[in-house]
Amino acid sequence: MKYGFVLPFGDARTAADLACAAEGAGWDGFFVWEPVWGIDAWVSLAAAAMRTERIRLGTMLTPLSRMRPWKLASETVTLDHLSNGRAILAVGLGAIDSGFMAFGEVTDRKTRAELLDEGLDILTALWRGKPFNYAGKHYKVDIKKSTFATPFPPPTVQQPRIPIWVVGAWPRLKSMRRALRYDGLLPNVIGADGKVRMSPPTPDEIRAMQEFVKANRTQTTPFEIVVEGETPGEDHERAAAIVRPFAQAGATWWLEALWATRQADKVMARIQQGPPFID
Repeated sequence: MKYGFVLPFGDARTAADLACAAEGAGWDGFFVWEPVWGIDAWVSLAAAAMRTERIRLGTMLTPLSRMRPWKLASETVTLDHLSNGRAILAVGLGAIDSGFMAFGEVTDRKTRAELLDEGLDILTALWRGKPFNYAGKHYKVDIKKSTFATPFPPPTVQQPRIPIWVVGAWPRLKSMRRALRYDGLLPNVIGADGKVRMSPPTPDEIRAMQEFVKANRTQTTPFEIVVEGETPGEDHERAAAIVRPFAQAGATWWLEALWATRQADKVMARIQQGPPFID
């Protein structure tokens, strides 16, 4: 099990300071929110990269449907090189109540799913740093050696690519199979009403997803199952007891996510208490 910390708020300087503290406290990953409008996630992660050496850096999460894939490709490959191969990209459809309508972003779920799929195709191709062409329903790309006066960006440090974690809506097959094409699953659960359930997956549901991954994923590269929640940093035994059932069910990352916390001292204190290690 690896352990990440999700920064619930803060500017780029705060992200750099807290990522440094997280690395010192033994966390394996440090993640920031990517808002529709607000503190830029990739500037924050670049600041964090300059203050750290080991910890993985990523978003939680990037709604690719509202972004230009080539801009995101530029940001991610830049961070990957700056951090010497520590970038992680987490993607999903995003929450439309986070500001989509205020800026006229696409809100139709089917269209956002199409944009996500095409965006991932383009993103992973651009990371190779070579000419390519693409013709989809929403995007068309034709890059030749003569297209630009400046050299192409280099390929990613991490090979075959920067790890991509994808939201999967369990048990919807199309959503789950999208995640299986990449490097990790951010699990959501669809309730009896057909909507995403607000409560997180249970260990039994994680176990079922892990069995689905084993039965259906054909790639041999590593695949992560990522769960998030809160643990009491002051009580190691109780924290470990919360995380252990998820690890036993097949989860490979635990993300400590204090989304409701707005007190900087409480965030720092939880970081310094360290991960909820399983003995």
